[in-house]
Amino acid sequence: MSMPILSPIGLLHPGEMGAAVGRCLTERGHTVLWASEGRSEETAARAKAAGLTDVGTARKVAAGASVILSICPPHAALDVAWAVHGYTGLYVDGNAISPGTAREVAALITGNGGRYVDGGIIGMPPARPGGTRLYLSGQDAAQVQQLFAGTALEPRIVAGPLTAASAVKMAYAAWTKGTAALLLTARALAQAEGVEDALLAEWAQSQPHLAAQSARSAGSAVTKGWRWVGEMEEIAQSMSAAGLPDGFHLAAAEVFRRSPRLGGLPDSQTATDTVLAALAGTEPTDPRA
Repeated sequence: MSMPILSPIGLLHPGEMGAAVGRCLTERGHTVLWASEGRSEETAARAKAAGLTDVGTARKVAAGASVILSICPPHAALDVAWAVHGYTGLYVDGNAISPGTAREVAALITGNGGRYVDGGIIGMPPARPGGTRLYLSGQDAAQVQQLFAGTALEPRIVAGPLTAASAVKMAYAAWTKGTAALLLTARALAQAEGVEDALLAEWAQSQPHLAAQSARSAGSAVTKGWRWVGEMEEIAQSMSAAGLPDGFHLAAAEVFRRSPRLGGLPDSQTATDTVLAALAGTEPTDPRA
């Protein structure tokens, strides 16, 4: 059964995740608008590859779209909402933000007559069914669920308050990305104390998955960690608001803040050496030495 077309749809802004989400919609025949003003050539290339239609500015996206999807780094979520201040359509925030920040975005949108749906994406940029979920909450969540039904992005409605979807995302990432930061910090401590080889030997015997996991964590830190700083801070805010300790994730934010941003796809040894040295404030080890 075909789904009714709810075009045009606005997308702010097509990073790696946003462009993949946009492609889910253009492949279903939707017109998806985006704003190139102030965006990079890399972003423009992603948008073109996803079949998005450039209308220049966020204001023009708001003027032409019946639905706006906000998919951006968490620190920019409020700024993106302000860029379409006064929008009266359906606004879907799919960012990794705390329930508190989500309520701020919702108030900004609904205060001017718009409708708000909270969202949280778990998984990699959607390419095939079954790998990525879009959690949704709010009165109009079913409309957004219908929009993505049958695409590579699986929509799931979360029962509970308006910001339940953001709460799911925060709790999930608190573990996946928080433990990545903790693992890197543990290995950096061993290196700083001159016992990294002993730790790796112990891991090989009692926790054989941790060496490879720490290398993957380092790879993520140098390629995506800059985006996770704000996410860890949002998780810390979520924890504090729930009466839970926030220090774990404030420390995780600092781990990702210290991690250098490397271009391309660095090999695992380079990524690991670079991150551990950055955390300890030393020079990275040359693996060729």
